[in-house]
Amino acid sequence: MAGHSKWANIRHRKDRQDQKKGKMWSKCSKAIMAAARAGGADPDTNLALRYAIDEAKYENMPKDTIQRAIDKGAGAGAGEDWSEVTYEGYGPSGVAIIVDTLTDNKTRTFNDVRMIFTKNGGNLGNPGCVAFMFQTKGQIFIDASKTDEDTIMAAAIDAGAEDVQPPEGDDGAWTVLTDPTEFHRVKEAIAASGIEIDSAEIAKLADNTVELRGEDATKLMNLVELIEDNDDVQKVFTNAEIPDEEIA
Repeated sequence: MAGHSKWANIRHRKDRQDQKKGKMWSKCSKAIMAAARAGGADPDTNLALRYAIDEAKYENMPKDTIQRAIDKGAGAGAGEDWSEVTYEGYGPSGVAIIVDTLTDNKTRTFNDVRMIFTKNGGNLGNPGCVAFMFQTKGQIFIDASKTDEDTIMAAAIDAGAEDVQPPEGDDGAWTVLTDPTEFHRVKEAIAASGIEIDSAEIAKLADNTVELRGEDATKLMNLVELIEDNDDVQKVFTNAEIPDEEIA
């Protein structure tokens, strides 16, 4: 589940994505093509494209595949017209869920997302029903074994990060939070300092979380996985906090 600072949740999501590499690369390609079509092929002047390329790289997408997506999106008369549409709703135990999509058919995507919610213990709500519970932030993860506190604190805070959260557990990660407008600058400064970034994204983070265990946790994780499997869905954010042992 994207958008939560618990590293175990992020790793769980990435592990599942690794098993579906083709689908993830397809989603990344769509985001790159849409960004290139809307703002041009130069990531230095097209921030949305820069973010899309970076996220593709974190998914280990090959450079030539990324370039083909850029070329296709920026080409004359290229491809479909995509729209960014966000859906909001509730999952099991009243968990708040935000779904970001990129679609060429809003009616199809709405019906698909609504059906997934309805058939799996959730309810699709009206726009704004849960968005007020979240803040949009830049979120950067650095494996705890790859840097120390002094180094990451100096690099992140000097670059303008809002917060640096310590690792949770022996195999955790440092979490650097930024204002969305400072995200790229902070990320570039961390990389320039020689620190390897594990992943980074613009995310919607919940102001308050709801802890789920047992059957409730399983139901939510199944719902989120089904939503993420939809070809039009780019990201899913929730206000759930699922303990490491439940994810394991």
